[in-house]
Amino acid sequence: MRLLIQLLVLLVAAVLLVGCSFHLRGQAGMPFDTLYLEAPNLNTPFIKELRRNLEANKVQLTSTAKEADVVLDIVSETPDKQILSLSSSGRVNEFQLFYRVSVRAYDLKKQEWIPAEEFVLHRDFPYDDNNVLAMEAEEDLLYQSMRTDMVQQLVHRLGRAKPQSQPN
Repeated sequence: MRLLIQLLVLLVAAVLLVGCSFHLRGQAGMPFDTLYLEAPNLNTPFIKELRRNLEANKVQLTSTAKEADVVLDIVSETPDKQILSLSSSGRVNEFQLFYRVSVRAYDLKKQEWIPAEEFVLHRDFPYDDNNVLAMEAEEDLLYQSMRTDMVQQLVHRLGRAKPQSQPN
């Protein structure tokens, strides 16, 4: 009897979650079915991860813009590094890593879904020139983490996108 009550409570909770439009992250669906991906280089790790993420969200990637509901134009993707602080001897103590992606999305009617927008992530990176190989590996991991975050932000933004009305 106790097991039956627990199953009933679990079933009611599941029905309530589905009824209130609760979705796991990345499982809410997109407001379009097909997408054409336009980028200067389609073989970067960012683009590959973006493709996998879009396909996981059941978006069909097309081979031409004419077949797509929405065109996602990745205008640029740029990792960057700046010195954040120096020691008293003039050696680098910290870097700030940046990952910038400029995008825009539109449909065949030239309605903007996402107007030209730049997404920027940054991480502070303490540096020790006595451990150069370890620092390079850590920097690579930070860029990889920022790339993954950037893909998730972009997919989330696409999930909320809708055609913008054109000013007359």
